[in-house]
Amino acid sequence: MIICLFLHFYACTGDKEQEQVNYPVTNDFLVDARATVETVALYEFLRTFAGTGTMFGHQDDLAYGIGWWAQVDHSDVKAVCGDYPAVFGWDLGDINRQENLDGVNFDNMIDWMKQINDLGGIITISMHLDNPVTDQNAWDNSEAVSSILPGQSDNMKYRSTLEHIADFLDRIKTSEGAYIPVILRPYHEHNHTWSWWGSNSCTPAEYNALWKMTVEYFRDESNLHHLLYAISPQDISSAEEYLARYPGDEWVDIFGIDSYSLWNMPAVTDLGQALSIVNELAIQRGKVAALTEVGIENIPITNWWTDYLLAAINFNEFSQKTAWALVWRNSTVEHHFAPYPDHSSAANFIDFYDNPMTYFLGELQQVYP
Repeated sequence: MIICLFLHFYACTGDKEQEQVNYPVTNDFLVDARATVETVALYEFLRTFAGTGTMFGHQDDLAYGIGWWAQVDHSDVKAVCGDYPAVFGWDLGDINRQENLDGVNFDNMIDWMKQINDLGGIITISMHLDNPVTDQNAWDNSEAVSSILPGQSDNMKYRSTLEHIADFLDRIKTSEGAYIPVILRPYHEHNHTWSWWGSNSCTPAEYNALWKMTVEYFRDESNLHHLLYAISPQDISSAEEYLARYPGDEWVDIFGIDSYSLWNMPAVTDLGQALSIVNELAIQRGKVAALTEVGIENIPITNWWTDYLLAAINFNEFSQKTAWALVWRNSTVEHHFAPYPDHSSAANFIDFYDNPMTYFLGELQQVYP
């Protein structure tokens, strides 16, 4: 139910004239009660779309691919099937520099996000942030969370990173100045051990505190109201495992799951069951579920798209409610997760594209009002 109310806040400092600011309360179901109309519309679209099919997504799709870099209107996915992905993934690693950890210029990223919005696509952002204590990359799993929480020794240092992110997120606007909705997916795969926010590097309570601190910084301190917040553990086998480090319904909008295990037929059943679990949890809690990262490196299985990925999504009536499935980036011929022209799986990808269960950009109805 969408609520159309207005809260009135007053600020009075010293001799300054009293100032009134109106903050619209647009909903009673998102992490951000003051989410923009477009952000609420995106969520409602995702919730309504669930069960219709699954949108295909690709990381860094417009930025580069196999044998090209930053070419206008180029995309490996489009070069294979004739259409762009419906969901476009980006990452904020190295946010304090001009280029992210994969070499994508942040100014260019903003331009591509505007293009995606103009085309009617959906934007999701992950955060492979450097370890805030050691200043090494995200894969340095030295303990850090306990010292960056409020009141701890490295909190102000980490707040400067959050400030860089907030400044970037604040720039994601249309040419007319309206905020473009973004699905933000921080601290992903937190049930695994590779990252400094992972299960061997912080307690569940510390992870939850980090999540809440981050949301409060963006939503309450930075007044960013165009974000949906997605959580995404990796390869779970039970509801209890999924919720083991869950910060609570009031802090999460989208139930994601990551998986890089689809290398054999038993894994199809495993992922199908996992998607079913996540979707059942999402339905129970009024959330949306998605396969937020998936893939196998270099796609050596020629029928992987239909007989592995699509088969897992089609496992049962609950797994079929998966809103989107995003594969990782195409860096080189030795490291890619989507097909490109003449790839051994390209023909099967076209079958995947043609399947009525899959949706690409050209098949989307209007997402925002």
